Amino acid sequence: MTTPVKTAKQIYFVTQRWVRPHLASFFALQQPRLWLLAILLGLIGGTLGIAFRLAIGFVQWIWMGTTSEQVLTSLATLPWWWPMIGPVGGGIVVGIILYFWRPLGRAGGVADVIEARVRESSALTFRGATVATLVTAITLGSGGSGGREGPIVYYAAAASKLGFRIFRLPAAARRIALACGVAAAISSSFNAPIAGVLFAHEVILGHFAMSAFVPLVIASVVAAIISRLWFGEAPAFVIDPDAITISSYLEIPAFALLGLVCAAVAILFQTALIGGDWLSKRSGTPVWVRPAIGGLLVGLIALAFPHVLGVGYEATDMALAGSLDLWLMLALIVAKTVATTITLSSRAGGGVFSPCLYLGAMTGGAFGIIATSVFPDIASSVGLYALIGMGAVAAAVLGAPISTAVMIFELTGGFAFSIALLLAVGIATGLCQAVMGRSYFHWQLYTRGIMLEEGPHKHAAQFIRVRDFLRPLPEGEDTSFDIASGAPWLRPTETLESALKAFDASEVSHLPVIETRTNAIIGHAHHVDALASFNKALVAHSREEHS
Repeated sequence: MTTPVKTAKQIYFVTQRWVRPHLASFFALQQPRLWLLAILLGLIGGTLGIAFRLAIGFVQWIWMGTTSEQVLTSLATLPWWWPMIGPVGGGIVVGIILYFWRPLGRAGGVADVIEARVRESSALTFRGATVATLVTAITLGSGGSGGREGPIVYYAAAASKLGFRIFRLPAAARRIALACGVAAAISSSFNAPIAGVLFAHEVILGHFAMSAFVPLVIASVVAAIISRLWFGEAPAFVIDPDAITISSYLEIPAFALLGLVCAAVAILFQTALIGGDWLSKRSGTPVWVRPAIGGLLVGLIALAFPHVLGVGYEATDMALAGSLDLWLMLALIVAKTVATTITLSSRAGGGVFSPCLYLGAMTGGAFGIIATSVFPDIASSVGLYALIGMGAVAAAVLGAPISTAVMIFELTGGFAFSIALLLAVGIATGLCQAVMGRSYFHWQLYTRGIMLEEGPHKHAAQFIRVRDFLRPLPEGEDTSFDIASGAPWLRPTETLESALKAFDASEVSHLPVIETRTNAIIGHAHHVDALASFNKALVAHSREEHS
């Protein structure tokens, strides 16, 4: 018979051996404080999402007299030349703001948040994010072609950065807090709390560690509640459930072919965005002039295709309802691609998620019209093909197949088409990755010298500096050094990668570190310390991904 004393000892032993280390890890990551911050960030993210949409509506009211997202319906009552007014006027105002208050010369987005996660020295500040979000609200409200998710993600992340500084969280917890703001922003903007959590994991953090899951869920759920209390619980796109049911499994090859077509559209869209940004940087046109020029060009496109203006949800709804004809949808794929490229490359604000949904709906809708005309007896509705196209193009461009697929379910409130959606999303994402090599966000980071797709070892080698592991020179030791002597040496700002190459070339165990302004030795960098720093960074990265 087990005595109470023995039982108590067993409980104490189990607690000390198994429970205590886990609790120590739990508190080392500041999880209680992080959970509390997640609630606050959910409240902030939900509020920012509401305020941002209201700001877009207010700007739209100034030039169209309505805050409704039914832009096409509203423009039908105005003069034919009216679509020019908003984009040009908005571009002029945005140019003035960029000239005086935005030194980077561009509005922020998802790529900037990923950069802030990678290196905390990024230019993500609350003041800068406020100006960037204002720029985007003016751009989208005045008819600029773009999405609203990138800027609100950027703003929520800036609020998160301010929050974790106040809460004094460790580095791993700070990155999770940054992702909490993103999850809250996505959840609030699209009324999609599950997709918000998955997007923050998949795109921002780049892993699915359990330590991040609970804070992300808290922030996303709180933001969704705030958003639903204000906007209601209806999904973003209301579709007849009977219209999004697969008619026959004989259609599976058609859905696979649609994935291939969506990959082509995604590749062209991504190439247009990258090419437009490259041309804009080399145009020589002052940054503050570009938004007005871009607005003029978008306005000219809108004279023929007003469907490209703004976020484009009304046109997307029309494609999902099957109320657009084949040639118009094909034309809108080109027009929306050009309009969005012009808007973003002109340094006006906006994201790419909503344009991806738009392009996907037009691609899928056009494909659906062809499919239903060729196989009228077994083909599903045009709306189903448009819906699947939405997910496939967005997933391929964003490099986020999991969160995008789930978001399509949440945006429409339907799951009956899951097999077709997953197949098209998988094919489109795989083919786009094969051709482009990386998502659009990672392409943006690549142009800034950040190559996340090459793995944590590449990141560590690029961002650890010699100053991080040098041994200071002992007091009283000679600091003089003759650079002209040809002896190998290092700068304190050189990367770990550069230092390791120098050690391999010189075949010595340590090198002097020189302050080039004074040509004085400030310390020595040892090969063993460089390797230890490299290993420490890789271990920390692995622990964070699997904790």
